[in-house]
Amino acid sequence: MPYIIEMLDICKNFGTLKANDHVTFELKQSEVHALVGENGAGKSTLMSILFGLYAADGGEIRYKGEKVEIKNPNDANRLRIGMVHQHFKLVDVFTVTENIILGNEDTKYGFLTKKEARKKIVALSERYKLTVDPDALIKDISVGMQQRVEILKMLYRDADILIFDEPTAVLTPQEIDELMITIRNFAKEGKSIVIITHKLNEVMAVADRCTVLRKGKCIGTVDVKDTTAADLAEMMVGRKIIFTVHKHPANVKDEIFRAEHVSYFSKEKNRMTVDDVSISAKGGEIIGIAGIEGNGQTELVDIITGLKRQTAGRFTLKGVDITDASIRTKLETGMGHIPEDRHKHGLVLDFNLAENLVLENYYLPAYQKRGFIKFDAVDANAENLIERFDIRSAAGVATVVRSMSGGNQQKAIISREISRDPELLVAVQPTRGLDVGAIEYIHEQLLKERDAGKAILLISLELDEIIDLSDRILVMFEGRIVAELDPQKTTFHEIGLYMSGSKSEVKTDEAA
Repeated sequence: MPYIIEMLDICKNFGTLKANDHVTFELKQSEVHALVGENGAGKSTLMSILFGLYAADGGEIRYKGEKVEIKNPNDANRLRIGMVHQHFKLVDVFTVTENIILGNEDTKYGFLTKKEARKKIVALSERYKLTVDPDALIKDISVGMQQRVEILKMLYRDADILIFDEPTAVLTPQEIDELMITIRNFAKEGKSIVIITHKLNEVMAVADRCTVLRKGKCIGTVDVKDTTAADLAEMMVGRKIIFTVHKHPANVKDEIFRAEHVSYFSKEKNRMTVDDVSISAKGGEIIGIAGIEGNGQTELVDIITGLKRQTAGRFTLKGVDITDASIRTKLETGMGHIPEDRHKHGLVLDFNLAENLVLENYYLPAYQKRGFIKFDAVDANAENLIERFDIRSAAGVATVVRSMSGGNQQKAIISREISRDPELLVAVQPTRGLDVGAIEYIHEQLLKERDAGKAILLISLELDEIIDLSDRILVMFEGRIVAELDPQKTTFHEIGLYMSGSKSEVKTDEAA
């Protein structure tokens, strides 16, 4: 079968970092081709070169056998190449239709016309079962719907080569299943798909072939039907990966955190998004909170960490009432927070790595004297955490965080929070966007914190992560805790029933 795209001997350097080191990647017509590798392996860089966001320092690209120059995304669009980025490129205050046609608008007598574009968008959404409201504002729709908008942007431009960069990182299990079906349908229609992912179960489920990158080099391309997830993991990291989480029985200690009858009324949604929630978290245990996105988990975390003010209820941390405490006071009392959105709440993207790693501690005597920052101490702290947590960046401590891969940005946040030694760690999607090696490492870190007597609230959309790590599982549905389950006795199916509201139990938490 002839190749529709050939990327031959591609090189790309960022300073001294070789992001792509003589990489060859070949895409066949009508195939789903997975591109996998550790964080910083060069996957997104390679596809950004194909989409025209970066210029290669060496090598060539062939389209249907002919050498082509792709200098910008418009060149890529003309070759019918489209890309859905890990962090969506949407304008929040524009409608779905306006976002889809942006840069490709129709005009009449100099005025923007949207009628025909809207018809085409509705037809595409019906044809591919990507239902969206063409008149809704982006800021008012779910993350899953926003991804559909990004896919429709590609289809609106008649793309035949579709690149998905970490497409399931922000989706619920149900949305992931729908996306996998959509991707297979695209391939059946003759489109060629590249899917960049860390989730090897998705590679095994949807891909025809898989190319593995490691530290900028191409390790090899294999037929998925002839390999296993364990083999791919070993190719990615250069060693065997243990997929089973091994943990000791919980040695539960005294209560560290208590939430009592907590509620939150959302003015935007005009309803209670957290409704009479009570939680008691003890040292030495991980409490997993499961639920479909939008059922109050985000608001609950925002209330606990101080990003929102509860409508009712109270909190104590280590016996101290922190109900109305400031965020700094909560942190100083012993709270750590790995946020759901690393860009909005976890990092200052235009600060360097060293500065981001002391965002919560910069005022302490270790890092300042008479109001002046001790930059040597800040850099030394960063160098220690970079080595300890294997954070990869082009310029070390001086790297602007915006330029780092999503996975390494996440590692930076996790290293900062764990290094502060909090008594309560609120971990929201802690492994989102991480490769199998990093996931294994982060799980080990969370279990180490738990075994050291810390209390951990784990909020995750990954049910296997919830079951593997948790000592107790709480399920949220429509703002309420509808079940408390034993991870040793429950199943994915049972949790799913509670998550969807098909099943409920009378919940009587000891803190109620």
